[in-house]
Amino acid sequence: MSIPSLAKTLETFRTRRDIDNGDAETLLDALIVERDETLLSDVFHAWDHKGIAEGEIYSIAKIMRDRCAKVNSRHTTFVDIVGTGGSRAKTFNVSTAAAFVVAGAEIPVAKHGNRAATSNSGSADVLSELGIEPAVDAATAERCLNEIGICFMFAPNFHRLSPALGKVRRGLGFPTIFNCVGPLCNPASAPHQLIGVWSSEMVPKMAAALARLGTKRSWIVHGECGLDEVSLDGTTLVAEVQNDSARTFEISPAGLSIGPQPLDLCRAGSAVESAALIRDVLAGRENSAARSMVLLNAAAAIYLSGRVNDLSAGAAVAATSLESGAALAKLEALAAAVRS
Repeated sequence: MSIPSLAKTLETFRTRRDIDNGDAETLLDALIVERDETLLSDVFHAWDHKGIAEGEIYSIAKIMRDRCAKVNSRHTTFVDIVGTGGSRAKTFNVSTAAAFVVAGAEIPVAKHGNRAATSNSGSADVLSELGIEPAVDAATAERCLNEIGICFMFAPNFHRLSPALGKVRRGLGFPTIFNCVGPLCNPASAPHQLIGVWSSEMVPKMAAALARLGTKRSWIVHGECGLDEVSLDGTTLVAEVQNDSARTFEISPAGLSIGPQPLDLCRAGSAVESAALIRDVLAGRENSAARSMVLLNAAAAIYLSGRVNDLSAGAAVAATSLESGAALAKLEALAAAVRS
């Protein structure tokens, strides 16, 4: 049965009005319990047409942070590398590959993610293809993070949503508020995050929401060609959020000994293709574009952790993680840990 507030919300969105902070929890609960898929779809279409507001991102993310199952880290410095999805570029799972590279550099990674809703392959999908069980409980994720320095936190195991909501999202073909709030709700409360977003207009909105939520130092990024990653082919718009303030600038591969390269070699049409590319990169098999994309994003996360003072040094640390086999060893360690 429909909750009246959801029908009211639909009318609010159709008249281009935002949801007030005080109504966010009622709306979230209505979305969770609703079983009418047509109504849910109508709400998300109207919301997309209106545009997602920064205040809506903040309010719903705060509620979901408070409600989620928690992972307690023994590490004081650790990172998350995650994208919102919705990228037009449809690259392989760069953030997942970069997570193993960062962990191989002995910077712990508490990665949060889900199955695909608006992309060809979600992080959980590609991990399954890599032989890693993604849907572990909080205790297992916590053990992996604390003992081997990397874990994956499968969003549905940590946040109470609903199958109907997930089904509708997968059928929409465009990102929703949950693409925005998911990366902001890391169950381990990672103090450093590299968060990719699908459009440049979402960068300041996500940055403002994260600044209100609180972070030690994180980046919200959007790359040219519609990437929710640091771009290999052109500039990347960055909002650096430190504590409760944000500043915006652009970066490019120039000056990092990583020249611009076409994205075609980084595209993947499925989780199977994405997993194959990740294995090639981690095993040192030749694919210069995919390797460079992983290095760029790993470098940014390494820089955010405070391990190095600039991206160039971060890229060097990332390259050592790859070339030494440490990144691949982290993948194998995680696979073994979640099998036991």
